[in-house]
This record gives sequence, structure tokens and C-alpha cells, in this order.
Amino acid sequence: MEKVSVVMPAFNTADYIEYAIASVLSQTYTNFHLYIIDDASTDATGEIVQRFTDDPRVTYYRNERRLGRAETINMGIDMAAGEFIAFCDSDAIWEKNKLFTQVNILQTKRYDMVCSHYATFLTSVTKLAKTYKSQEIITYRDLLRGHRIADITGMYNQARLGKVYLENVPHQEYLMWLSLLKRAKGTMAYCVPETLAYCRISPRQSFLSKNHFTGWQWRIYRDYLRLPYYKSFYYYLSSLAHAMKRSV
Repeated sequence: MEKVSVVMPAFNTADYIEYAIASVLSQTYTNFHLYIIDDASTDATGEIVQRFTDDPRVTYYRNERRLGRAETINMGIDMAAGEFIAFCDSDAIWEKNKLFTQVNILQTKRYDMVCSHYATFLTSVTKLAKTYKSQEIITYRDLLRGHRIADITGMYNQARLGKVYLENVPHQEYLMWLSLLKRAKGTMAYCVPETLAYCRISPRQSFLSKNHFTGWQWRIYRDYLRLPYYKSFYYYLSSLAHAMKRSV
């Protein structure tokens, strides 16, 4: 059985998924299994993934109909059998030492969750748009003040924390990390002070993320976490300041 289960959701990423898969399969740490869940792509995504299925570390599953990102990731979490679970989007790229570095930290048993710095790019990782960094120790309260764990960098100890599934709402991964961090030892995660993953972006994605931020961040505090109004207002202002700082 694998030590690390890597969950990769995919939908119409035929232009990029080959690079994402290759970056996982080329990891220096090899005791992992990659679960690729295709959300009924209508392009050549499935054909490209099939090129890698001879590798015994790869499992490919295709949804019969489109279920959405949350359910697709949840299917991968269901399949995950490893002690640790990590996530890699089908248009992202990992550094070769990503798993090695993070597994070593989790095996110290000082932390149940780990993440890292990451960078964004438009066409090539040799031309980065921006690098995003977080403090080394991220507490639950830190995470409430703003999203500090990039999904493509995060990994957690499934054996200790159990499986946490995504809700079918915007910012679903953020809610997942909040839930996991609340359960984690010391309610804290360790952020590796290195750039271990790269996220492909487009101008449209950037625009949408800014325009979806305000309403849903408030709803997370009030509707999903059910925080009192005064706490929601405090964390909302803190998260807004955090987002503005990161956008500079």
C-alpha cells in the first residue's frame, strides 16, 4: 500500500495535464499512488492520461457525467489508501522534491499538516508571475484570517485526521483545510519555506477570484463556520487585508 495518495481532479485540461502527471511521477520520493479523476472531460484529457496508465502508480477514473470539482475530488479522497493525502491540480506542476520534503516533516509527528510556498505562471515555470509565501507555522486562527494553504502544496496525515470531504460551495478547499487544521495536532500546520509547486493562471481566473472573494468569504464565517457576528466581521476584515496584501 502507498504511503502517499495524490489526488488529481481533471476537466478539459488536455493542454496541460501531461506536465502535471509527469511532475508527480518524477518525484524523488516514490512510495505514492496517483489517483486521476476525470470529470467527464470533452477534450482529449482522457486520451493523454491513458498514456500513463501502464505505470502501476497511476489509477485513472472517468465520471460518466460531470459532477463538479468538489465531488470529483471527493471521489479521489474516497480512493486514497495512503497514510498521507496530497493534492495536485491537472494544470499545476510540482518540484521533484515536493513529496520527499513534506513526507519527512510529517514523519517527525510534530505536525499533521504541511504546505509550502508556491508560484504562479502563465505559460512556463521559467517565467513566474508571482511567488506566494506564508509564515512557517500556520495556526487555525491564522487560516481564519486568510487562505494561507495553497491546495497544490497541502498534504495531511489521513491516518490521524481521517478523511475530510469537500462541500459543493465556492472556496470548498479552504473549508476543507480549516476543518483539517482544527483537528490537527496543536491546531497548526508547517509551511515549508521553499517554492515546491507552481500554479498555472489566466487573466480570467484572476478576475474571477477577486470578484468571488467578498461575498463567499463572509458566508464561510457566518453560514458554514457559524461564527458570531463580531468574530465574522473581524476575520472578514483580516482576510480582506490579507488578500489585498498578496495581490500587490
